[in-house]
Amino acid sequence: MQLHISPSMRSITISSSNEFIDLMKIKVAARHISYRTLFHTILILAFLLPFVFILTAVVTLEGVNKCSSFDCFGRRLGPRLLGRIDDSEQRLVRDFYKILNEVSTQEIPDGLKLPDSFSQLVSDMKNNHYDAKTFALVLRAMVEKFERELRESKFAELMNKHFAASSIPKGIHCLSLRLTDEYSSNAHARRQLPSPELLPVLSDNAYHHFVLATDNILAASVVVSSAVQSSSKPEKIVFHVITDKKTYAGMHSWFALNSVAPAIVEVKSVHQFDWLTRENVPVLEAVESHNSIRNYYHGNHIAGANLSETTPRTFASKLQSRSPKYISLLNHLRIYLPELFPNLDKVVFLDDDIVIQRDLSPLWDIDLNGKVNGAVETCRGEDVWVMSKRLRNYFNFSHPLIAKHLDPEECAWAYGMNIFDLRTWRKTNIRETYHSWLKENLKSNLTMWKLGTLPPALIAFKGHVQPIDSSWHMLGLGYQSNTNLDNAKKAAVIHYNGQSKPWLEIGFEHLRPFWTKYVNYSNDFIKNCHILE
Repeated sequence: MQLHISPSMRSITISSSNEFIDLMKIKVAARHISYRTLFHTILILAFLLPFVFILTAVVTLEGVNKCSSFDCFGRRLGPRLLGRIDDSEQRLVRDFYKILNEVSTQEIPDGLKLPDSFSQLVSDMKNNHYDAKTFALVLRAMVEKFERELRESKFAELMNKHFAASSIPKGIHCLSLRLTDEYSSNAHARRQLPSPELLPVLSDNAYHHFVLATDNILAASVVVSSAVQSSSKPEKIVFHVITDKKTYAGMHSWFALNSVAPAIVEVKSVHQFDWLTRENVPVLEAVESHNSIRNYYHGNHIAGANLSETTPRTFASKLQSRSPKYISLLNHLRIYLPELFPNLDKVVFLDDDIVIQRDLSPLWDIDLNGKVNGAVETCRGEDVWVMSKRLRNYFNFSHPLIAKHLDPEECAWAYGMNIFDLRTWRKTNIRETYHSWLKENLKSNLTMWKLGTLPPALIAFKGHVQPIDSSWHMLGLGYQSNTNLDNAKKAAVIHYNGQSKPWLEIGFEHLRPFWTKYVNYSNDFIKNCHILE
């Protein structure tokens, strides 16, 4: 039989090989495939088929369990193209999960020798011929050991950080000593602040009065300098700096020798206020002298703490609440502002760990709507860690008095930069309420709240707070390392609340420049004490 295809590919003729000539003609439809396409198709097939043959042969020779990544790719892709999937790997994973589940409930043998690293684990597996179950058990024991060590080191780090935050840096202590010595030997350092002709300004309500209570001379200098440099009307600024008896001479020397004119600075010690007697502040006297209170703030912070059931963040919060500053009279002074400044109508109270970056004079124009305290609320904002504080974060709501009088979901507000209407304040019983709740907490052995002066203030000022825009006061720079730098630059006041103060070695390096910008490094006292070198 012969097959003949016509050149035009329109007909095929088949003839038999016998004596009879039988012809069969098959008409073929017009071609739709060009010669070039057919040629290219044949060429590609001619190239691919040998490759597929060789690959198949290599895979067969190597075996299923030995393959390079490219071979494995081919072997996995092929069955999927053909609709078949090899589930051997899935079975292996399922078996491994099963072993892990068994090992998770198995008791780890005493004295099990554990490798110190992954490479040592691999070496032990090879040398000791571990089966899968033994490998999983050793791996689990290693992970648990490393978790314990990491947890212990984290708590140790938090304790060390707490001690660092509670101590006085050598440079700042040096500054206080040198300035105190200067006060005794230099008449100019003892000059009256302010000068006699400016004394009437101290009670003139046409000026903008700031109150700062601190025993940190360097921090006070930054607060005052930043306020003056950021103000559009520095000649209207009056600073009332209140300190303790031991720091008074050094604080007075600093501001006597480093004028911030045209602003005015008054420096007073707590012992120079006639109103601050034991009769007027009996509760605070008890707070400072009560033995159990002092042990709580100065004692062993690890003893009695169940670290196995405490997260590092919770432990850090508890440590912060046990800072000795919370039993300092200076920290409670703000509750006595109407009595300490009887002739003033409105003041802005500042903490010493803040920096002022914008003119604060518009604060005096804010309408407080008959309220006493203009403050930033801390229950809403971009930073959910810093700005998510409600009363439940400060109080023990299992205590019946707290549960009866407070709402755990009520929004909290911040100390650090507050505008106080003293005239309205004098018509309230805020101070008496503050004292009353402090007494109750002392009676309950500090079971109602732990954290310093803010909790009793949250109760005492209840119904007397006017929220102000959050751009006035940005918090968290002392514990939130991920602070948004753009927001920090725009804020009127930035607050380093937390342990990582900018004057400490544990302060966040990328946030420190906002503060050091206002440190006068050319000052001889700063240079000689090697501040932040």
